[in-house]
Amino acid sequence: MLSYRHAFHAGNHADMIKHFILFLTLDYFNQKDKPYWYIDTHSGAGLYDLSGSEAQKVGEYKQGIRLLQEAELLPPELSAFIARLNTILPQEQRYCGSPWLAQALTRDSDKLRLFELHPADFQHLKNNMEEARLGRRGQIMQADGFRGLISLLPPPPRRAVVLIDPPYEEKKDYQRVVQTLKDALKRFEQGCYMVWYPCLSREESRKLPEQLQKLMPDSYLHAELHVHTPRPDGFGMHGSGMFIINPPYLLPELLKNNLPALTDILAQDNGARFVLNSCIK
Repeated sequence: MLSYRHAFHAGNHADMIKHFILFLTLDYFNQKDKPYWYIDTHSGAGLYDLSGSEAQKVGEYKQGIRLLQEAELLPPELSAFIARLNTILPQEQRYCGSPWLAQALTRDSDKLRLFELHPADFQHLKNNMEEARLGRRGQIMQADGFRGLISLLPPPPRRAVVLIDPPYEEKKDYQRVVQTLKDALKRFEQGCYMVWYPCLSREESRKLPEQLQKLMPDSYLHAELHVHTPRPDGFGMHGSGMFIINPPYLLPELLKNNLPALTDILAQDNGARFVLNSCIK
């Protein structure tokens, strides 16, 4: 099933928490001279036109990136995030996917391995990454990212940031996330694995963080951003979360200082809130 297209949702509240945490994580990895790999299991198109018909149809970016760009008195890290976005986006009416953000933040010595199964999005990803001039440091593959990830582990430099963010259109996506991480940790236990997931009323969404925590109970971070109260009928996504295995040790404090402001800016009603817990030993 390949019906999900991120172009309808680019720049929304889910992208804000996902990309802000990715920004902080890659910044941490860049502080050491040793190179690393960035692996994206579900890359999407890489770059999105906010003036296009898909983005304009639902206008979710207006309650995401636009609110942050217009906000005043941001905490230093959120301010740095927005400033960096403004420098790496080729045009004002574009917004980046995770691969575009990662290629801009990583260094010449770092490698990118990008998976995308959807034929149309894969072609867009190829074209956009050609614009980014990745050259030899990037590989783009039209393949199942779950399987592709395992085939790459362990990476030669023994350092990697992995982003796993499937569309969760099917219940089996939740099961595949957990199983893929189990398999990945067997091959490369020290990797930094970042899982994005939607906050929904469905049981699979609510139970996923607990399942992930069991995989690495002594080295994880769990953050959620809820932008509005769940609907009475249980329909729709009221927020999203990031679960990180082997997170940067500074990340809990950085999020503690920034998630309150992010929540206030993106809140759609009085039910907006954030969740933050971690264990790093």
